[in-house]
Amino acid sequence: MQQLDLTGIKNIVFDLGGVIVTLDRAEAVRRFREAGLKNAEELLDVYHQKGIFLELEEGKLTKREFYEALRNEAGRHIPAEVIDRAWLGFLKEVPEYKLEMLETLRKNYKIYLLSNTNAVIMDWAKSPAFSPQGKGIDRFFDKIYASYQIGYTKPAPEIFAFMFADANIIPSETLFIDDGIANIEMGKKLGMKTYLARNGEDFRDIFTLPPHHSATIIV
Repeated sequence: MQQLDLTGIKNIVFDLGGVIVTLDRAEAVRRFREAGLKNAEELLDVYHQKGIFLELEEGKLTKREFYEALRNEAGRHIPAEVIDRAWLGFLKEVPEYKLEMLETLRKNYKIYLLSNTNAVIMDWAKSPAFSPQGKGIDRFFDKIYASYQIGYTKPAPEIFAFMFADANIIPSETLFIDDGIANIEMGKKLGMKTYLARNGEDFRDIFTLPPHHSATIIV
C-alpha cells in the first residue's frame, strides 16, 4: 500500500460502516430473519438499503414508523429492542487503532463523517458504548453528516453538496474514504481525492502515522 499525496488536502471525509466500523451483513440478515423478516436477504445491503430500510436511512420514516412498518412486513409484533439488536448485527467491531488514527489526523486536518445510516445505528454510535474510553462518535469528528438527517443517501450528489455547503468544504482540498465503489466514483466526479477501502481494512499506511497496538470494541 502506497501513501497518498495529501499535498493541499485540508479535509478528510470518512464513511462509517466498512471504513471505521467493520461490517457483518450476514449477521444482520440472520438477526432480522430470526425476528421474523423472511425477505431480509433481499432488503438488506451493505452499501445501499432497499424498501423500508432505505426509507429509514433517507429519513422518510422515523424510528417508530420503521418499527411499525417492519412489523407489518413480518406479519407479527416485534419488540423495539429486538429490531435494534438486529440493526446492530451489522456492526462487527470497532478497531481502537482507527479511533486513535482519527484523533491523530485531527491535529492536522478537519475530519468529517458522511454515512448512509439511521437513528438506531447513530444512537448506539453516540453512546459511551462506541469506544473503550466511553467516548461517543461525536468526539472523533469535527462534524457528522448522516443520511437520515439530510434526506439523501450516497451516491446522490445532493448529500455531498449539503456537506460541502454546510462545512464550507472545497472538494479539491478533500480526501474521501469509502468502501462503496459508486460512492467513490461520485466523489471523484465532484472533485475530491478518493480512496476505496475494503471492509475492515487497516489503511493507516496511506497516511504517515505512528504505529499503535490497541484493543477492539466487539459489538
